[in-house]
Amino acid sequence: MSIGEAKRAVNIDLRQWRPFTVHLLTASGAFWAFMAIIAAAERHWVDMFAWLGLALFVDGIDGPLARRVDVKRRLPNWSGDMLDAIIDYSTYVLIPAFALYQSGMIGRPLSFVAAALIVITSAVYYADTRMKTKDNFFRGFPVTWNMVVFTLFAATPNEWTAFVFVLLCSATTFLPIKFLHPVRVVRLRALNLAMLAVWCLLGILAMVYAFDSPLWLRAGILLSALYLFSIGAILQLLDRIRGRAPEQEIDE
Repeated sequence: MSIGEAKRAVNIDLRQWRPFTVHLLTASGAFWAFMAIIAAAERHWVDMFAWLGLALFVDGIDGPLARRVDVKRRLPNWSGDMLDAIIDYSTYVLIPAFALYQSGMIGRPLSFVAAALIVITSAVYYADTRMKTKDNFFRGFPVTWNMVVFTLFAATPNEWTAFVFVLLCSATTFLPIKFLHPVRVVRLRALNLAMLAVWCLLGILAMVYAFDSPLWLRAGILLSALYLFSIGAILQLLDRIRGRAPEQEIDE
C-alpha cells in the first residue's frame, strides 16, 4: 500500500469513527439508566434522579452533535433513532415507573396499577407515527414520566391526587391534545424556556433538600410543572375559539 493510499484509509476511518463516537455518547445513557436503577432499588431517590438528569443532559446534546457530523449519512447501517428510543424508554418511562412503585408513595395497590399504566401506554405511544405536529408540539402526552414522577416526589401530593394525575396523563397519551416541546415550539418560546429553567432550578433545590422541601418550593415546582403540562392545550383551545385551524398533522 502506498503512502497516499494509507492516508486515504486513515481519513476514511476517521470520518467513520467521529460520528460513531456520537452513538457511543448516546449509548452512555444506558449506563446512566443502569445506575439510576441501582439507586432506585436502594431507595436513594436523589441519586436516582441525579443519574436520570445526567441521562437527560446526554439526550439533549447528542442530537445536535449527530446532525453536525452528519451521522445518518456517514453511518447508514446504525440507527441513532432506534438507539435513542431504547434509552429514552428506559429513562423516561421504565425507571420512573419503577421508582413510583418502589417508593409506595400512592400505596401498594395503586402504585402497581399506576406503574402498569405508565409502561403499557408509553410503549404504545412510542409506536405512534403521529407523535409530532407541524408546529412542533407533541400530539398527546409525550410520556415524559421522568418529569411527572419527579414532580410527584417534590410536590408530595396525597395518594389519590397523584394516582388521578397518572390516570390523566395515561389517558391523554391517546388524545389529539397538544403538549409543549419547550425548545422547539416557537410560540411563547421565551416564556416556555423561562418556565422550564424555573422548574429545573427549583428541582435542583428540592434535591438539595432531599425532597423534604418547604411549602414555597413545593408550590413553585408544582406551578411551573402545571404550566409546562397545560400550555399546549391552552393554546390549542384558544386557537379553536379564535377559529384557527389546529395543526395536528405530523411533523415531516
